[in-house]
Order: sequence, then C-alpha cells, then structure tokens
Amino acid sequence: MKIQHIFFDLDNTLWDHRGNAFSTLKEIFKRQEVRDKYNLDFDDFHREYFTINERLWEQIRDGEIDKEYLRKHRFYDSFLFFGIDDFDLAQAFESNFLDEILNYNDLVPGAFEVLEYLHDKGYQLHILSNGFEEVTHKKCELSGIQNYFQTITSADEINIRKPQPEIYDYALKKAKASPAESIMIGDDWIADVEGGKSFGLQVIYFDVFDDKFEADEVKVIKKLIELKELL
Repeated sequence: MKIQHIFFDLDNTLWDHRGNAFSTLKEIFKRQEVRDKYNLDFDDFHREYFTINERLWEQIRDGEIDKEYLRKHRFYDSFLFFGIDDFDLAQAFESNFLDEILNYNDLVPGAFEVLEYLHDKGYQLHILSNGFEEVTHKKCELSGIQNYFQTITSADEINIRKPQPEIYDYALKKAKASPAESIMIGDDWIADVEGGKSFGLQVIYFDVFDDKFEADEVKVIKKLIELKELL
C-alpha cells in the first residue's frame, strides 16, 4: 500500500532541541551568575547536563521514571556532579527552562524545505513526540511549522511513550491512518525506529548525532533534506 501518512518525531528531528536548549541554558547560567558563585564553566556544565538529561529521557521512555522525577533531578544532578548541592538553584533553572526555551525556535536544517516538499506531494503529515504536552504544540506554533500537520500528538496525552505500541495505536487512530500506509521518521533508535517497526510502520532513522545504528529494512538519513530522495 502506498504511503499516505508521515509521522515525524519533533525534538532533534524537526525542532533543534539540542541547539535551542544550549542557547536557553547559557542565558539562564549567565543570569544566575553560576560562574562567579561556583567557579564553574558553562561548557563543562552543559556537557554534563546533556549526558544526564539524555539518560533521564531514556528512563522516561523505558517507563523507569516519570516526568516529575526528571524535572526534579536533571539540573540538581548536573550541579551535584560538580559538588554543587544547591536545590534552589536547580529549581530556578527548571522553572525557567521550559518557558524560555520557547524563545529559541531554530529548526533542524532543511526542515521547512522538506515539509513544504512533502505537503506539496500530498502526504498527510503528523507529529508524534515523547516530549511534554505543554510545550509540544507551542514549539510547532512558534517555529512556524504547525500548519503543515494534520495532527500533533504528545505521548503525555495518554501517559504512554514510544516505543510502546499503545501510543502508536493512539496516534494512528487520531490521524485516521493504518500502519500499512504510514511511515515513522525520527532520531531515537529505540522509540522511533524499533517502536515504529514493531507496530508495523515503515521507518526512516534520522542519524542526526552520527550514532551509526543499522538494521534490515531501515532506511538511514544523515540530513533531513535526504527525505526528498526517499519520499
């Protein structure tokens, strides 16, 4: 059956979460005068934060923790790594981060061109994100891509995340799409590729961070613009 529905992951697939988060955290770090108070360099802090945050998101994906645990620990644990036991500072970062990241809405290179191309070819486009519901729609709106999508689904809506089949079932029913006519595109090998594939979707892995994962029947792209050659 011909592909009619394309489901995109959002963060780091279309919306440049890594870049936007870097800019946001740098601003908060400067405002909180962390370097002066604790003699901590921002690049060192960001490197450790990125590692801890990625690990926590993997634990959310795998059902080991909930988002409240992540929001309590991602900054606190990052500062604690450097011997800084300052819960108030960590919570100041957390309370500002989700609001202020929406001040930065850079997209992954090629996103607009690819979405315009796919829209003009008649595909039905959708978002299926593991991100927080309260910011998923805002990211799409403020970055200017919202109108390309027929549906925007956050896993928070049913509190079940990719790669679990229930979130794929929910998103496809919401989109009135069948697995046989749908494809999933994303940067998370487990959530997007293994999850989509096990639900019966075709999948394209966007290897944006050069992780070099491969599997049978999985197409791999390094740049978003390569989708124009595949779809």
